[in-house]
Amino acid sequence: MEKQWYFNTVSEQPELGMISPASHRMGPYKTREDALDAWKIVQERNIKWEEQDREWKRWSSDEK
Repeated sequence: MEKQWYFNTVSEQPELGMISPASHRMGPYKTREDALDAWKIVQERNIKWEEQDREWKRWSSDEK
């Protein structure tokens, strides 16, 4: 199995494989570049999820 990249949230460095404790890493990511963009990816996903939550709440309140 090919090793995957992770982003260490303490050192703010990419790591090849599960080197750091799980509480200190995000991932896995396919490439080193993706791991370096970890915070950006998290922010983009959070924005998307918040939009989906608003849509869900709007949809569920329309049914009442």
